[in-house]
Amino acid sequence: MKKVILGSVLATTLLTSGCATILTEETQSINITTSNGQQAEVIIDGQTATVPGVVQVKKENKNKIIVAETDSCTSQTALNKEVETAFFVNILSGGVFGSSTDYGTEKMWKYQDSVTIACQ
Repeated sequence: MKKVILGSVLATTLLTSGCATILTEETQSINITTSNGQQAEVIIDGQTATVPGVVQVKKENKNKIIVAETDSCTSQTALNKEVETAFFVNILSGGVFGSSTDYGTEKMWKYQDSVTIACQ
């Protein structure tokens, strides 16, 4: 009887939880480089960073803009959102409950793993 209850609880948990929610983090590491290899100051999500380097961004249901503070670089570079691959697996296995959880937590989104800012 305990195995049946445990199995039911486990199945319910898996069906009502999103795969992207379980398998991915709230943030993503983005490798930002410059086209000329020189250092540049950028602002993304309100945080300042020196690049080339890795920057953590929060996954959200919106595109982001990388703003270069260095004059020799393009002032803005787009960081477009994409759907996380785990979300599609969830539609097949978790159905409406899992996919709505992924959407609600915004973990169904991801960004490019690396971005190059155009600099002279």
